[in-house]
Amino acid sequence: MPPAPTEFAGLALSRPRLMGIVNVTPDSFSDGGRHGDADQAIKHGVALIREGADILDIGGESTRPGAVPVPLAEELNRVLPVIEGLRGFGVPISCDTYKVEMMVAALDAGATIVNDVWALRWGGMDMLAARRASVILGHMKGEPATMNDAPEYQDVVAEVRAFLAERVAACVEAGIPKERIAVDPGFGFGKKRRHNMTLLHELEQLASLECAICVGASRKFSPKDATDEMKIAGSLVAAVLAVRNGARILRVHDVAAHKGALALLPELAPPGAAA
Repeated sequence: MPPAPTEFAGLALSRPRLMGIVNVTPDSFSDGGRHGDADQAIKHGVALIREGADILDIGGESTRPGAVPVPLAEELNRVLPVIEGLRGFGVPISCDTYKVEMMVAALDAGATIVNDVWALRWGGMDMLAARRASVILGHMKGEPATMNDAPEYQDVVAEVRAFLAERVAACVEAGIPKERIAVDPGFGFGKKRRHNMTLLHELEQLASLECAICVGASRKFSPKDATDEMKIAGSLVAAVLAVRNGARILRVHDVAAHKGALALLPELAPPGAAA
């Protein structure tokens, strides 16, 4: 087993890091419309920081199953004021986008991380290397509009790992070091429940990529008609399993709940903590 990554984007990975989700969208699968304007989104981001978020991930285009693309101008208008409003609060800002123009504008506004569900297949790799930015490479089979219609894999873990290995190698060749790269298996992105469960329980197989493992399982492991309480419960179980299997970045809606759940893990207790 290769040594675990010790940092990502300047953050030490001696403990799991919580990435708080700030969706500035009307149609995200879990919280679309709740933080639809800049002022609401900024207030939400500040609240997540107070709850313990180590990173904020700001997105202006939903990538939920069935989502349709958002014009660049609209995405810029949604996202940039939020980055500018949150950049002074002491936590790294991530921009959830695949558009190179959005990446450039986000970095100019104060972001230092790009979270791309397309794993930079639409471009941006050389620019991110030159800007010394960090990147989260996501796996997605297909595209948001149709990705969950009928996804099939011979071996979901091997296929996801092979794809991410190729994208990591391309980033390293472009000049992005592994301490600025995280990999995300893409729960729910072109995957059925059986695929998600297999990936969650075999997540440690991504450790050989020698990059931080980022998991976005929040509110994805419960039935569609589940209550908010059930969704949070499912998220916490998935988070604990993910951490036990090697994840060091958790992209979550409910920061305080996840912080509390992780505090119960004995391997994460501070030295000298009471038994």
